[in-house]
Amino acid sequence: MTNSNLPKIFVAGHTGMVGSALVRLLKNQNIDIITKDRSELDLLSQQEVELFFKNQKIDQVYLAAAKVGGIYANNTFPADFIYENLTIQNNIIHNAFNGGVKKLLFLGSSCIYPKDALQPMTENLLLSGKLELTNEPYAIAKIAGIKMCESYNRQYGESHNIDYRSIMPTNLYGPGDNYHPINSHVIPGLIYRFYEAKKNNLASVTVWGSGKPKREFLYVDDMASASIHIMNIDKKIYYEKISSRCSHINVGSGIELTIKELAETIKEVIGFTGNIIFDTSKHDGISRKLLDSQMINNFGFKPQVSLRDGLIKTFEEYIKD
Repeated sequence: MTNSNLPKIFVAGHTGMVGSALVRLLKNQNIDIITKDRSELDLLSQQEVELFFKNQKIDQVYLAAAKVGGIYANNTFPADFIYENLTIQNNIIHNAFNGGVKKLLFLGSSCIYPKDALQPMTENLLLSGKLELTNEPYAIAKIAGIKMCESYNRQYGESHNIDYRSIMPTNLYGPGDNYHPINSHVIPGLIYRFYEAKKNNLASVTVWGSGKPKREFLYVDDMASASIHIMNIDKKIYYEKISSRCSHINVGSGIELTIKELAETIKEVIGFTGNIIFDTSKHDGISRKLLDSQMINNFGFKPQVSLRDGLIKTFEEYIKD
């Protein structure tokens, strides 16, 4: 049941990890949250998305819908990753505009930055070099989403009073993640392996790669908080600090650790007592990936959940299911 007097907020991708976190946090606000299951609205269908925005009269959109996966999935299904992500975001951004949506937040990924980018990575390094090949199709789709929001702002910002923003998170984890043994990201993949090894009294767990690459991680509820924070910053204040051609904002924890350190932490959280073996025949990916989050910090946002606390919460949620 909807209340026509409240602002209508559409969360695209509400069943995913980020989308579900957004819904949890937005429920505390005096708004009307709109969600649609895939059976009700196919985001890959231009016609269905067009009709949805024409009929619903949405005020704001959080665009968290995406096809996501780890290194294996990105390498194995590159056509799916570029086609589905481009199609979803094109359908939503364009039809949101046609439907009169004034505010939209596009959620991207830190993989948009060049593989050899200086660390930590600032927003202005976008398009300054070649991308990491393992997730290039996904990254190109996300870059296109940023530029689509910027282009609509540049062309229609004043005439139609629209304000479409973009936020780029570091590696996310938390409740609602994908724990597929092969297609998942690193944290859910490791949680799955260590927990299965503990249940089956295995002597060891194999971790892909050398364990040497460094990564930064952000708990998904912190990402949802950052998204709502960015969406609600006054337009005048926001655009005093943001360039019309470099408008996306990084959000990370500011803390990095090696995959080896991550694996050891997850091993402790789960209570596995065996050994960790590193399979160096598997891809490491980029050697280091740390975001510079000074911009969002200057806007008054800082993450609240430590990695260990976030892993404990994530594991507790995982074993409930």
